[in-house]
Amino acid sequence: MFGKAGSSLVSIFVVLIVAMMVVPLPAVALDILIAVNFSLAIVILLLTMYTKEPLDFSVFPSLLLIMTLFRLAINVSSTRLILLKYEAGRIIQAFGQFVVGGNEVVGLVVFVILVIIQFVVITRGAERVAEVAARFTLDAMPGKQMSIDADLNAGLVTEEEARERRRAVEQEADFYGAMDGASKFVKGDAIAGLIITAVNLLGGFGVGMLQHGLPAAEAWHKYALLTVGDGLVSQLPALIISTATGIIVTRSASRENLSADVFSQIAASPRVLAMTGWALVILGLVPGLPKVSFMGLGAVWLFLSKSAGEAQVSREGEAREEAYRRELEEQKRPEAASSLIKVDPLEIEFGLALLPIADPSQGGDLMDRIVMVRRQLASELGVVIPVVRVRDNFAGLGPNEYRINLRGVEIGSGEIYPDRFMAIEGTPSDAELQGIPGKEPAFGLDVVWITTGQREEAETRGYTVIESSAVLATHLTEVLRKNAHLLLTRQETHRLIELVKAEDASCVEEAIPDLVTVGDVQKVLQNLLREGVPIRDLVTIMESVADSAKISKDSGYLTMRARESLSRLITSTIGLDKGPFPVATLDPALEQELLEATRPSDRGSYVALPAERLTQIMQAISRGMNEVASKAPRPVLLTSAACRGQMYEIASRVVPEVHVVAYEELDYRANIEAVKVISVD
Repeated sequence: MFGKAGSSLVSIFVVLIVAMMVVPLPAVALDILIAVNFSLAIVILLLTMYTKEPLDFSVFPSLLLIMTLFRLAINVSSTRLILLKYEAGRIIQAFGQFVVGGNEVVGLVVFVILVIIQFVVITRGAERVAEVAARFTLDAMPGKQMSIDADLNAGLVTEEEARERRRAVEQEADFYGAMDGASKFVKGDAIAGLIITAVNLLGGFGVGMLQHGLPAAEAWHKYALLTVGDGLVSQLPALIISTATGIIVTRSASRENLSADVFSQIAASPRVLAMTGWALVILGLVPGLPKVSFMGLGAVWLFLSKSAGEAQVSREGEAREEAYRRELEEQKRPEAASSLIKVDPLEIEFGLALLPIADPSQGGDLMDRIVMVRRQLASELGVVIPVVRVRDNFAGLGPNEYRINLRGVEIGSGEIYPDRFMAIEGTPSDAELQGIPGKEPAFGLDVVWITTGQREEAETRGYTVIESSAVLATHLTEVLRKNAHLLLTRQETHRLIELVKAEDASCVEEAIPDLVTVGDVQKVLQNLLREGVPIRDLVTIMESVADSAKISKDSGYLTMRARESLSRLITSTIGLDKGPFPVATLDPALEQELLEATRPSDRGSYVALPAERLTQIMQAISRGMNEVASKAPRPVLLTSAACRGQMYEIASRVVPEVHVVAYEELDYRANIEAVKVISVD
């Protein structure tokens, strides 16, 4: 019934409205149309009250125009009947005789009051609210669109859900924009009703005297009553529609309809209802005031407050029972234990005193610094650091202690003071700052924690003064940089490969899955990250893997070839192009010994040497790199590509920050100076 037939009925209805302004109607038909006008106005008012969101009644602006036109058409038809036949149907006559008691002056006063209420109060307020709502909705539209795009990029919503949300935002903007214009119809309708009534009064007075020869008083009485009845019949539905307009433009999004919201929110404050009831009872005790009215109404409010209080207690009990029941059901589910065994990739635990720097509501900027750390490492290393979970551990940590965990295992810890600054001495001086001595957590330097008042003095003496949150962020940066290879999961590797595929699909399709797997690529990328080589140039890495995998799929071999293809990056990252750069080299005899002792295995190559010999090699490396460290910005050891990997496994045990570089990995810009040859007698 409300499908295609409904759309046809609306079209026919609009055509009939236009015809009503031209074709004379009998009084019976006019009565039916007036009743239809009343019924439609009531339906629209109730729909606006029981609508949860304004967009659920998005057709309201167009319907408002149709109803305005319908009322004006009824006015035209009734005016024609009144002036031609001195009749306008039983409804208009009843309003003229019964509603206003047959007194045209009272009718005019009532009519003018209705017009004032509609025009001055409801229409003007609804118009202003619609204008402001349209303006704010349009201003907020770009922000809402950006929020939807951000959720889509973060994977929080699907493409279809994002499309639906964008469509809802556009519909909301269109609705309030249409309501801003449609409210003008209501304003014009009130003005038109006032003008039409005035014209009908003058026209009826003239027709009665000039055409029917009636005395002035009789002509005025007869036609004025019908005109007032016509005006009241027209203005009452108009007033209802105006009220509906005000309701829908002031209606905010809610889970319930207007009636439910009004009663639930009023009943939510039983104390207010009780105070109202007692206030009315006290007013009833004032001499001269009607006691029955005030005390009776006060008793009603007191009864309502008692009922609301009982209902509130009942709702709170039901809510607690429902929450308890849901909690029990969640605990019974097999998935309930998943949160207990889940391990966060990255986690920062802090003590009680560090809460202010971690809580944004207390002015803490730790969360903002963590975001900057993730962005910095992503731009430096080419790997996305997972979200860092920050939580308190008041029982397991001291007040000023913190701990950085990687998949539940500690990889760093320290102690900072949120109400103090960390001062690092730049140049040695005789005068020492008074404060709490400590260690810088990232690099192990001796520091002093000073108060805010000592900051200026420390800076004057050449100290570097750092905030506590910056100290933690720096420590987090260094820890993540050293452990970035452990954060590169198989899923993240697949995502990186998809990015390369979007840029250069040929190198990916050539290598995967015919030559290597995603796991093989993951091992190569992890090996590069472990030695501090950024993996941002994934296209070059994938091309090298595709070429090298045709010869061998060994991860060590693939890593060696990938490093050679990244020679320019390795040279510039370490700083070998800013020379002459002091480096250490490996004695050829020691290289040959390592190559002869290298054995393949399912986990890659390893050096099969006795523990005593390995200890001698490690001690020689430690002594040699200590000599180089005093002359170079960072320790670098040069060796051949064949034994570079084995040498790094040995050297990194005693010199964690060492860079072991093969001769084949040096770019033509490299400017090095061999200052030490590492050998073992």
